[in-house]
Amino acid sequence: MDIKEIVKKCDHTQLSVTATWADIKALIDDGIRYETASVCIPPCYVADAKKYAGGRLAICTVIGFPNGYNTKEVKVFETAQAVKEGADEIDMVINIGDLKAKRYEKILDEIKAIKAACEGRILKVIIETCLLTEEEKIKMCELVTEAKADFIKTSTGFSRAGATREDVALFKQYVGKNVKIKAAGGISSIKDAEDFVALGASRLGTSRIVKIVKEEGLL
Repeated sequence: MDIKEIVKKCDHTQLSVTATWADIKALIDDGIRYETASVCIPPCYVADAKKYAGGRLAICTVIGFPNGYNTKEVKVFETAQAVKEGADEIDMVINIGDLKAKRYEKILDEIKAIKAACEGRILKVIIETCLLTEEEKIKMCELVTEAKADFIKTSTGFSRAGATREDVALFKQYVGKNVKIKAAGGISSIKDAEDFVALGASRLGTSRIVKIVKEEGLL
Protein backbone atom coordinates (compact mmCIF):
# COMPACT_ATOMS: atom_id res chain seq x y z
CA MET A 1 0.00 0.00 0.00
CA ASP A 2 1.30 3.46 -0.91
CA ILE A 3 2.65 5.19 2.20
CA LYS A 4 1.21 8.55 1.15
CA GLU A 5 -2.27 7.04 1.03
CA ILE A 6 -1.81 5.58 4.51
CA VAL A 7 -0.71 8.94 5.92
CA LYS A 8 -3.74 10.63 4.35
CA LYS A 9 -5.95 8.34 6.46
CA CYS A 10 -4.23 9.31 9.72
CA ASP A 11 -5.70 11.54 12.38
CA HIS A 12 -2.29 12.71 13.63
CA THR A 13 -2.81 12.68 17.37
CA GLN A 14 -1.48 14.43 20.48
CA LEU A 15 -3.73 13.98 23.50
CA SER A 16 -1.16 13.73 26.27
CA VAL A 17 -2.11 15.56 29.46
CA THR A 18 1.33 17.22 29.30
CA ALA A 19 0.92 18.48 25.73
CA THR A 20 1.91 22.13 25.37
CA TRP A 21 0.96 24.62 22.69
CA ALA A 22 4.44 24.13 21.24
CA ASP A 23 3.69 20.41 20.92
CA ILE A 24 0.39 21.14 19.19
CA LYS A 25 2.01 23.55 16.73
CA ALA A 26 4.62 20.93 15.85
CA LEU A 27 1.82 18.41 15.34
CA ILE A 28 0.00 20.79 13.01
CA ASP A 29 3.19 21.53 11.08
CA ASP A 30 3.68 17.82 10.47
CA GLY A 31 0.02 17.32 9.63
CA ILE A 32 0.22 20.00 6.97
CA ARG A 33 3.56 18.80 5.61
CA TYR A 34 2.51 15.17 5.31
CA GLU A 35 -1.15 15.85 4.43
CA THR A 36 -2.76 13.87 7.22
CA ALA A 37 -6.56 13.60 7.42
CA SER A 38 -6.55 15.81 10.52
CA VAL A 39 -4.81 16.54 13.77
CA CYS A 40 -6.61 15.26 16.87
CA ILE A 41 -5.96 17.53 19.84
CA PRO A 42 -7.32 18.49 23.28
CA PRO A 43 -10.33 20.85 23.25
CA CYS A 44 -8.39 23.64 24.98
CA TYR A 45 -6.22 24.10 21.89
CA VAL A 46 -8.91 24.08 19.20
CA ALA A 47 -9.30 27.86 18.78
CA ASP A 48 -5.57 28.50 18.55
CA ALA A 49 -5.05 25.48 16.31
CA LYS A 50 -7.74 26.61 13.91
CA LYS A 51 -6.05 30.01 13.55
CA TYR A 52 -2.59 28.52 13.24
CA ALA A 53 -3.59 25.93 10.62
CA GLY A 54 -5.30 28.61 8.57
CA GLY A 55 -7.58 26.21 6.73
CA ARG A 56 -4.71 24.00 5.58
CA LEU A 57 -5.67 21.08 7.82
CA ALA A 58 -8.77 19.69 9.53
CA ILE A 59 -8.90 20.13 13.30
CA CYS A 60 -10.33 17.23 15.31
CA THR A 61 -10.98 17.22 19.04
CA VAL A 62 -12.35 14.90 21.71
CA ILE A 63 -15.52 15.03 23.80
CA GLY A 64 -16.18 13.27 27.13
CA PHE A 65 -12.61 12.08 26.91
CA PRO A 66 -11.31 9.61 27.92
CA ASN A 67 -13.87 8.03 30.28
CA GLY A 68 -17.17 9.01 28.65
CA TYR A 69 -19.15 9.36 31.87
CA ASN A 70 -19.92 13.07 31.62
CA THR A 71 -23.62 13.84 31.34
CA LYS A 72 -25.18 14.22 27.93
CA GLU A 73 -25.66 17.93 28.56
CA VAL A 74 -21.97 18.43 29.32
CA LYS A 75 -20.93 16.53 26.20
CA VAL A 76 -23.33 18.54 24.05
CA PHE A 77 -21.97 21.78 25.50
CA GLU A 78 -18.39 20.61 24.90
CA THR A 79 -19.28 19.80 21.31
CA ALA A 80 -21.02 23.11 20.66
CA GLN A 81 -18.07 24.99 22.15
CA ALA A 82 -15.57 23.03 20.04
CA VAL A 83 -17.59 23.71 16.89
CA LYS A 84 -17.81 27.40 17.78
CA GLU A 85 -14.03 27.53 18.17
CA GLY A 86 -13.43 25.87 14.80
CA ALA A 87 -13.37 22.09 15.22
CA ASP A 88 -13.97 20.26 11.95
CA GLU A 89 -14.34 16.81 13.49
CA ILE A 90 -15.53 15.50 16.85
CA ASP A 91 -14.51 12.22 18.51
CA MET A 92 -16.87 11.46 21.43
CA VAL A 93 -16.68 8.72 24.06
CA ILE A 94 -19.85 6.81 24.93
CA ASN A 95 -21.00 6.15 28.48
CA ILE A 96 -19.69 2.62 28.87
CA GLY A 97 -21.62 2.07 32.10
CA ASP A 98 -24.85 2.72 30.22
CA LEU A 99 -23.86 0.11 27.65
CA LYS A 100 -23.08 -2.43 30.38
CA ALA A 101 -26.50 -1.69 31.91
CA LYS A 102 -28.18 -2.08 28.49
CA ARG A 103 -29.49 1.50 28.58
CA TYR A 104 -29.47 1.57 24.80
CA GLU A 105 -32.02 4.35 24.31
CA LYS A 106 -29.96 6.65 26.53
CA ILE A 107 -26.82 5.98 24.49
CA LEU A 108 -28.71 6.50 21.24
CA ASP A 109 -30.20 9.76 22.48
CA GLU A 110 -26.77 11.04 23.53
CA ILE A 111 -25.12 10.26 20.20
CA LYS A 112 -28.00 11.91 18.33
CA ALA A 113 -27.77 15.03 20.53
CA ILE A 114 -24.03 15.32 19.98
CA LYS A 115 -24.47 14.74 16.25
CA ALA A 116 -26.93 17.65 16.17
CA ALA A 117 -24.47 19.84 18.07
CA CYS A 118 -21.82 19.04 15.45
CA GLU A 119 -23.80 21.12 12.93
CA GLY A 120 -22.68 19.00 10.01
CA ARG A 121 -19.15 18.28 11.20
CA ILE A 122 -17.87 14.73 11.20
CA LEU A 123 -18.74 12.73 14.33
CA LYS A 124 -16.76 9.67 15.42
CA VAL A 125 -18.08 7.53 18.26
CA ILE A 126 -15.46 5.91 20.52
CA ILE A 127 -16.73 2.71 22.14
CA GLU A 128 -13.52 1.50 23.91
CA THR A 129 -13.57 -2.04 22.56
CA CYS A 130 -11.10 -3.44 25.11
CA LEU A 131 -13.74 -3.04 27.82
CA LEU A 132 -16.59 -4.64 25.87
CA THR A 133 -17.94 -8.10 25.11
CA GLU A 134 -18.51 -9.12 21.51
CA GLU A 135 -22.26 -8.71 22.07
CA GLU A 136 -21.71 -5.14 23.28
CA LYS A 137 -19.50 -4.29 20.30
CA ILE A 138 -22.14 -5.57 17.90
CA LYS A 139 -24.84 -3.59 19.72
CA MET A 140 -22.75 -0.43 19.42
CA CYS A 141 -22.40 -1.01 15.69
CA GLU A 142 -26.20 -0.99 15.54
CA LEU A 143 -26.60 2.10 17.73
CA VAL A 144 -23.93 4.13 15.92
CA THR A 145 -25.60 3.25 12.63
CA GLU A 146 -29.07 4.18 13.93
CA ALA A 147 -27.77 7.49 15.31
CA LYS A 148 -26.32 8.35 11.87
CA ALA A 149 -22.84 9.10 13.22
CA ASP A 150 -20.11 9.20 10.60
CA PHE A 151 -17.63 6.80 12.20
CA ILE A 152 -17.37 4.12 14.83
CA LYS A 153 -13.98 4.25 16.57
CA THR A 154 -12.30 1.48 18.52
CA SER A 155 -10.46 3.17 21.35
CA THR A 156 -9.30 6.24 23.24
CA GLY A 157 -5.76 4.94 23.57
CA PHE A 158 -6.04 5.61 27.32
CA SER A 159 -7.54 2.29 28.47
CA ARG A 160 -6.21 -1.27 28.76
CA ALA A 161 -5.64 -1.79 25.05
CA GLY A 162 -6.18 -0.20 21.66
CA ALA A 163 -7.39 -1.32 18.26
CA THR A 164 -7.26 -4.97 17.26
CA ARG A 165 -7.61 -6.50 13.85
CA GLU A 166 -10.46 -8.65 15.13
CA ASP A 167 -12.46 -5.63 16.26
CA VAL A 168 -12.06 -3.79 12.97
CA ALA A 169 -13.18 -6.92 11.11
CA LEU A 170 -16.18 -7.17 13.46
CA PHE A 171 -17.10 -3.53 12.82
CA LYS A 172 -16.89 -4.14 9.08
CA GLN A 173 -19.33 -7.02 9.40
CA TYR A 174 -21.94 -5.30 11.57
CA VAL A 175 -21.82 -1.55 11.03
CA GLY A 176 -24.19 0.13 8.57
CA LYS A 177 -23.05 0.98 5.05
CA ASN A 178 -22.96 4.72 5.76
CA VAL A 179 -20.75 4.41 8.85
CA LYS A 180 -16.99 4.38 8.45
CA ILE A 181 -14.42 2.82 10.77
CA LYS A 182 -11.59 4.45 12.71
CA ALA A 183 -8.95 2.24 14.33
CA ALA A 184 -7.08 3.95 17.15
CA GLY A 185 -4.70 3.04 19.94
CA GLY A 186 -1.50 1.04 19.62
CA ILE A 187 -0.98 1.51 15.88
CA SER A 188 2.80 1.44 16.02
CA SER A 189 4.03 0.33 12.59
CA ILE A 190 3.35 0.73 8.89
CA LYS A 191 2.31 -2.94 8.85
CA ASP A 192 -0.30 -2.25 11.54
CA ALA A 193 -1.65 0.65 9.48
CA GLU A 194 -1.78 -1.43 6.30
CA ASP A 195 -3.59 -4.26 8.06
CA PHE A 196 -6.24 -2.00 9.59
CA VAL A 197 -6.90 -0.28 6.27
CA ALA A 198 -7.13 -3.64 4.48
CA LEU A 199 -9.68 -4.80 7.07
CA GLY A 200 -11.89 -1.78 6.46
CA ALA A 201 -10.64 1.19 8.49
CA SER A 202 -10.72 4.46 6.57
CA ARG A 203 -9.17 6.45 9.44
CA LEU A 204 -6.31 5.68 11.78
CA GLY A 205 -5.85 7.45 15.09
CA THR A 206 -2.11 7.44 15.72
CA SER A 207 0.79 9.50 16.95
CA ARG A 208 3.41 7.16 15.53
CA ILE A 209 2.93 6.77 11.78
CA VAL A 210 4.06 10.30 10.87
CA LYS A 211 7.01 9.90 13.24
CA ILE A 212 8.05 6.72 11.42
CA VAL A 213 7.65 8.43 8.05
CA LYS A 214 9.85 11.31 9.22
CA GLU A 215 12.53 9.15 10.81
CA GLU A 216 12.78 6.79 7.85
CA GLY A 217 12.44 9.46 5.16
CA LEU A 218 9.53 7.64 3.53
CA LEU A 219 7.99 10.85 2.14
